[in-house]
Amino acid sequence: MCTNSSCSKRLARMQALQDLDNETCWLVKELKSYIAQEADFLPRETGLNIMESAAENHNGVSAKCRNAKVEDLWSLTSFFGFSTQTFVLAVNLLDRFLAIMKVQPKHLPCIGVSCLHIAAKMVEDECNISPTHELIRISQSKFTVSDLSRMEKIISGKLNLELKAVTALTFLHLYHAVIVSLTSERGEIPSIGRLEAQLKACLCQLIFSKAKPSVLALSVITQEFDALQSLAMLEIVQELKRHLKIVDSELLYWRGLVAKCMTEYSSSECNKPDNKKLVWIVSRRTAQNLHANHFSVPELPTIPEGSWGESESEDSCEDMSCEEDSLCGSPGSDAEGAFFPSEFCNQGRK
Repeated sequence: MCTNSSCSKRLARMQALQDLDNETCWLVKELKSYIAQEADFLPRETGLNIMESAAENHNGVSAKCRNAKVEDLWSLTSFFGFSTQTFVLAVNLLDRFLAIMKVQPKHLPCIGVSCLHIAAKMVEDECNISPTHELIRISQSKFTVSDLSRMEKIISGKLNLELKAVTALTFLHLYHAVIVSLTSERGEIPSIGRLEAQLKACLCQLIFSKAKPSVLALSVITQEFDALQSLAMLEIVQELKRHLKIVDSELLYWRGLVAKCMTEYSSSECNKPDNKKLVWIVSRRTAQNLHANHFSVPELPTIPEGSWGESESEDSCEDMSCEEDSLCGSPGSDAEGAFFPSEFCNQGRK
């Protein structure tokens, strides 16, 4: 039994969805337009199934290997300050490429960084994109700038230059905008940043690459409203689902998987990629220099008690800047010869 106030608010929301204003009507039309396109940017399911069934010692890329690489891309995204859009697009490119190509695990680092670099060039301002050699160095990968350039051309060619994908993030932003436009109870609406973080956590698991982006995004929002026990917001979700003709069973299935993922992600055992520390691998020469410098540092003078004297100031401190040195071994091509096998240039969509 609802009160007069709550019933009137509910009727107002239902009427708002039936009589959409210009802005909301445009948003719903955008949603329908993107739903018509989303199938073109889904990874091939047969390829995803092969990765799921692949063992760790298999020649191809396994789901575990792919998931670890996506977590690395998340860490790099955080390190370089790239947007969520860059990360989501990079994962989409990676999955679509892996789903149509037979890839050896040793080539996965180059493929992953190439997808991130392609996505960054498409999304980020040019001034925010670090030099290519810096991206390779920070990722601690063993390939050259020319290797990366060649791999980017291969990825672009195999995906037929369909790089600007419709992703779950596309729908997440539109859903959030619709919900904001249809309610005055802004306190019940989770921030877009929180929803983006949950989506990124889902994308670290291969299973979610099988979901339709429109359904995955709505599942993320629905499970959040479930957790908040927000009946008002869930009513809006139900109306959105009806407008977009999303099947109940499909939404229920993916919402359950999202809830499970969020439970795992929020546990203390989970090593969250955006908080993962980079571990530097230094060259032997650098390590020797650091070891030698450790013993050559003179003892610091005793700091006198009391206030600073007239002749003492912070300006008298010695500059502690150190000389530039590579923090990791200089990247190079595979010792076996050409970095890419000839099949990469001949394989295509089957």
